[in-house]
Amino acid sequence: MAKIELTVNGTREAREVEDRTLLVDLLRDHLGLTGTHIGCDTSQCGCCTVHVDGRAVKSCTMLAAQANGATVVTIEGMAKGDQLHPVQQAFTDCHALQCGFCTPGMIMATAALLKDNPQPTDEEIYHGLEGNLCRCTGYINIVKAVKQAAETMK
Repeated sequence: MAKIELTVNGTREAREVEDRTLLVDLLRDHLGLTGTHIGCDTSQCGCCTVHVDGRAVKSCTMLAAQANGATVVTIEGMAKGDQLHPVQQAFTDCHALQCGFCTPGMIMATAALLKDNPQPTDEEIYHGLEGNLCRCTGYINIVKAVKQAAETMK
């Protein structure tokens, strides 16, 4: 068992977890943050994307013990009270979702992309989101949402 301490969505958490516990399982099963989805268990789909110390990470490929001392932000931590994060608002405005399963990971990946590249081109958006799969939308409205969020966040 590993004793870990981390800050999740602004709240300090201390837990004892099995050494093999994945970060996604800590978030979902131990902390009840079910907005982080498990899609493939192979790091291919990106549904489990969260921010660890400001970087987008697929939480199904990271052990919880590796996040010891880190600051983690999940989809639940993006909004400020009732005020959606600009990326969340853009996904809503642009109808950049259908079933919604990939949406939390897409939003987290988009926020990280725009942090590193505030005004991406279409090609940079495609490249920035290539590790996140959507089986419903065809990506057109997702790209629109990224562009709208970039404008809003300027």
